[in-house]
Amino acid sequence: MKSRKPLLSALTAAALLFAGTLIAQDAPPPPPPPPPAPMSSPAPTERAAYPTPQGQVVVHSAAAPAPMIDPAPPFEQLSGGGKWITEDQAAAYLPLANDFLNASHNGRRVSKAQYDEWVKQLQ
Repeated sequence: MKSRKPLLSALTAAALLFAGTLIAQDAPPPPPPPPPAPMSSPAPTERAAYPTPQGQVVVHSAAAPAPMIDPAPPFEQLSGGGKWITEDQAAAYLPLANDFLNASHNGRRVSKAQYDEWVKQLQ
């Protein structure tokens, strides 16, 4: 008597592939994209209305205010007088802590030159 496992496995895989294509064909088409909003000058708030089957949806949007960032402290203050700023020392200045990988170029510490370059990007 021959083993039927290879035949059963092949039939099961074929059935699953065929079922997947049938299910994919039964999905309704995606709704058409909303018409593009006319280009206008930037305003403090924008308003757009979109018709839906449940009624009209009105979207109000406004730009978020720019965050206020304190000026960067001197390198010597963050480094504690050393040649490098470690990730733990960078925690004293939140913008540097949040951007430590970029400032250190994916390293473990930030040199004075890297810090000066990073501070220039803030301005």
